[in-house]
Formats: sequence, C-alpha cells, structure tokens
Amino acid sequence: MKASRALGIGSAVALLAAVGGAAVYADRVRPQLELGVGYAARVGCACRYIGHRPIESCHADFEPGMEPIRLADDPARRAVTASVPLLTSRTARFDPLLGCQPDPR
Repeated sequence: MKASRALGIGSAVALLAAVGGAAVYADRVRPQLELGVGYAARVGCACRYIGHRPIESCHADFEPGMEPIRLADDPARRAVTASVPLLTSRTARFDPLLGCQPDPR
C-alpha cells in the first residue's frame, strides 16, 4: 500500500514538473513564435492570393524550422491565419492595392 501511494505522489510531482517546464519553455520562445507566425501569415497570404496556389502548397515556401506552424485559409475575407496551436496566431489579409497586410492586433 505504501509503495503505490509513493508511486502516485511521485507521478504527480513528475507531471507537475513537466507542465511547469513546458510553461517556462513556451514563455521563453513566445517572441520567436509570434515573429514566425506573422511571417508565415504574410507568406501564406501571398502564396494563396497573389500566387493563386492552393493553401496546402504554401508550406513549401517556409524556412526550415517553421514546421509547427499551421495555415488556415478564409476565402470569404481573403485572409490566411498562421498559428502554433494553443500558443499564438496571426492573420494577413489580401488587399488588391497593398497586397498582403497583417491584421492589426
């Protein structure tokens, strides 16, 4: 009985440490992620609405290391949203005169 209780407490402490470590890591890389999703939104928007390519092909234009970023197309608004799920996102809209512009925050 004591061994199972100790195992349960140890597992809870390990889980808490892992969650805390993940939160600290996410906080440290957030500025880099925000820069990356802003860049990806503009690249995705240009790919989709200037290059007239399918959104699925736009990942080929990304730099190495941008694999976690996901793109979502909104044809009604002529906008592309780039995001790292649960952490950050950014949207760029196509304007016929100005090209792809980021949405103001």
